[in-house]
Amino acid sequence: MTGLVLALLAGTGAYLVFTDVVLGWQGLRVQGAGRARRRRSRQRDWLVQAGLADLPLRELLAVVAALGLLGALSAYAVFGGLLPAVVTGVFAATFPLASYRRRRIARRAAAMDAWPRLLEELRILTSSLGRSIPQALFEVGRRAPDELRPAFVAAHREWLLSTDFARTLQVLKSQLADPTADAVCETLLVAHEVGGTDLDRRLEALIDDRIQDTQGRKDARARQAGARFARRFVLIVPAGMALAGMSVGTGRAAYQTPTGQVLVVVAIALVIACWVWAGRIMQLPEEERVFDA
Repeated sequence: MTGLVLALLAGTGAYLVFTDVVLGWQGLRVQGAGRARRRRSRQRDWLVQAGLADLPLRELLAVVAALGLLGALSAYAVFGGLLPAVVTGVFAATFPLASYRRRRIARRAAAMDAWPRLLEELRILTSSLGRSIPQALFEVGRRAPDELRPAFVAAHREWLLSTDFARTLQVLKSQLADPTADAVCETLLVAHEVGGTDLDRRLEALIDDRIQDTQGRKDARARQAGARFARRFVLIVPAGMALAGMSVGTGRAAYQTPTGQVLVVVAIALVIACWVWAGRIMQLPEEERVFDA
């Protein structure tokens, strides 16, 4: 019974640490209404940026449960104890969240790469070719990357139904949940409602800013390539040593002793801590949404 309680506590602790670092979850605490709304907004933005806005909760829970069970069974087969199996199972259950996080990073990187080109096309259409701002925006959206195109389709549908450009841009901002998209939408909205001849200059300045930001992030990721590759060994090397220790002499029996079980749990906790810490120190700062409604 004591072992089960310790396993549950260790698993809960690993889950809370991982979700705090990866998803920014702050736990069960009393929050003000404004802070709670901001937290829900950030969570929604996270799901939209990862392309998971329509993901059924049952599907996510099924994947989490399956990987957790697989991790627990694998650990039990190696260490022959309940405590390491529970801790490893909880850690393995967080793998889908890590996978969705990588997917979110990849989608955001693709969007950052595409925005300078899209803005340049928008600038040419509105200045040189004389397109109206809504028409130019939807023409550019049809040539957007696959990650961005559904948002432009939804915005175009809203425009056809309401011809309200402010509402159309709000749909686009909501579907993209991207700081660059927010800045572009606000710039276009002001130019559409107020008019003026400086839209070309503003878009050009925004293009230069996006190019500099994108290039800086690419350089930072290139410098981190070796460290990101080495980070994988935080998991691979301990797992290999555990399998080797099981096959040498009485290694498997040593794992199953009370002292061995405690040491295994401590080792697993250290591996998880090193994995999370290594990912945290290599995390690049993210732009915050300023014009989010």
